[in-house]
Amino acid sequence: MLRPWTLLLKERVDIAPDSPRYMQVAHGLIHEIERGRLLPGEYLPSSRDLANALDVNRKTIVTAYEELIAQGWLASAGTRGTMVSSSLPRHEAVASERLPVPAAIAVDETEYPFLAAPGRPIAIPVGHWRKLDEGVPDGRLLPTDLLARAYRKVAEDAARANNLSYRDPRGSPELRREIADMLRRQRGLMVGADHICITRGSQMGVFLTARILIRPGDAVLVERLTYEPAVAAFRACGAKIVTVGLDEDGVDVADVERACRKHRVRAIFVTPHHQFPTTVSMRPDRRLRLLELARQFAFAVIEDDYDHEFHFGAQPLLPMASYAPARVIYAGSMSKLLVPALRIGYIAAAPQVIDALAYQVSLIDGMGNHITENVAAHLLESGEVRRHIRKTAQIYAARRDAFARSLDETLGGLLDYRMPDGGLAFWLRFRDTATLDRIETRAPALGLSFASSHSYTADDSGTWPASGLCQLG
Repeated sequence: MLRPWTLLLKERVDIAPDSPRYMQVAHGLIHEIERGRLLPGEYLPSSRDLANALDVNRKTIVTAYEELIAQGWLASAGTRGTMVSSSLPRHEAVASERLPVPAAIAVDETEYPFLAAPGRPIAIPVGHWRKLDEGVPDGRLLPTDLLARAYRKVAEDAARANNLSYRDPRGSPELRREIADMLRRQRGLMVGADHICITRGSQMGVFLTARILIRPGDAVLVERLTYEPAVAAFRACGAKIVTVGLDEDGVDVADVERACRKHRVRAIFVTPHHQFPTTVSMRPDRRLRLLELARQFAFAVIEDDYDHEFHFGAQPLLPMASYAPARVIYAGSMSKLLVPALRIGYIAAAPQVIDALAYQVSLIDGMGNHITENVAAHLLESGEVRRHIRKTAQIYAARRDAFARSLDETLGGLLDYRMPDGGLAFWLRFRDTATLDRIETRAPALGLSFASSHSYTADDSGTWPASGLCQLG
């Protein structure tokens, strides 16, 4: 008769079919030891008997036993056989139970406490989906041979110079210089390399900024309709989120002042170039008033300028950081310039702030991906990024016009929109919220992915039911 643990082991062997058979047996035996069903000093069946019981090749059991002996779980007793190592601590035996076949390791707070994911995840769904929100650039427009040549050159140069070891957590010096030069020439920021910290995308930059600014209970102001991942980052750092008004001219600065008089405000998060998600630009007078309030109440302005290059009408307004560098922490990204997969963002701020951010990087990352960073630096220095922007801006402008025509033809009676003068997304306002609800409900069955309209609202008082849709398809 088979022992109960042998029956349970037989079920467990089939849990991970993608791993080698001997590893499945080894993991099953470890589990039985940890659960107390195999005790220290207890002899295991012979390799032949266990192979027959599990219906596997005897060599599989021999290999599993040898692996566990090498790891210290089992010990060889010579001709007497193989036993559980007597040096292991004893556990109280657990009653035998029928094991389910899980898709992955499952744990809850009965095992140990942890911060669970929110009920409304912010990650995109896994699988093949056509993504329609946030304005994702078309990766097909970046020549892969150009990228491949840049990677080859940078890797060879780094190997010759012995620069493949750990380096500055602020990021590649070459990329920091190139980004500083781009910001000076194109966006009016008076910065040098020591004002730049490279991050893995702008979201990481926002999170690190929250880490150095916020203490539990501090208030962070966000517009009523805003970028949910940024709000989640602030909350993760203990911030109290306070929403302020928003209209066709950007943030309601009178509402900002009222919030400052009521709360201890540490920072405000804004996207003044193209407000996320409504795409409106903040008027110059409001920008100046917001900066005056920041000086008066001593809070930081976190300016996320996520798509500055894509402007199809008149010249865009300069970033707020260009005329208030001491008050503004400027977050940018090369995800829109090139492709999101490169994972390159940056923060431009005072050198002391950059040093604080670099320390946070060293805690979670050690250093950045200097190979990829230098690839981006090479593309910037060679002028390839400028050429790519000129080409794609014309393509995106044409797609914007075509998307607007398609909206008018197919959904003209259901929604309102304002033609965006830049960026890669439209903000649609449905006249009947039930129509939007039906679209959101049916979208997954059609392989469509876009964020819930409710995800753009930082509180329950948002009054613009709508969904941002990119015009790249």
